[in-house]
Amino acid sequence: MEAALDVLSWVLLLVGGSVAVISGVGLLRLPDLYTRLHAASMLDSLGALCVFLGLALQAESVAVGIKLLLAPAFLLLTTATAAHVLSKSARRAGLEPLEDTAAAPDAPGGKD
Repeated sequence: MEAALDVLSWVLLLVGGSVAVISGVGLLRLPDLYTRLHAASMLDSLGALCVFLGLALQAESVAVGIKLLLAPAFLLLTTATAAHVLSKSARRAGLEPLEDTAAAPDAPGGKD
C-alpha cells in the first residue's frame, strides 16, 4: 500500500510540475493579456493543486496533510479572483483582446 501511495504521489508531483512549466511557456508565448491570464490562472491552479495533493500523500501526520489541502483551496479562490479583477481592470482601461483571440461573431457571447 505504501508503494502505491509513493507512486501516486510522484505522479501527482510530476504532473503538477509539468503543468506549471507549460503555464510558464504559455505566459511567454501567448499574444495578449487575456490569453496569458487564462494560462496563468487555470494552469497554475491545476499545477499547484497536483503538487499539494502529491505532498499531502507524503505527509507524516494528518494535521500536516490537512494544512497541505487547505493551501490549494485558498489558492484556487484567490487565483480566480485575481484573474477576474485583472481582466476587468484591463477592459475598463480600454485594452481590447486581439481580433484573432476574440470569440467568433456567431459564437455565444461573440460580437454581433
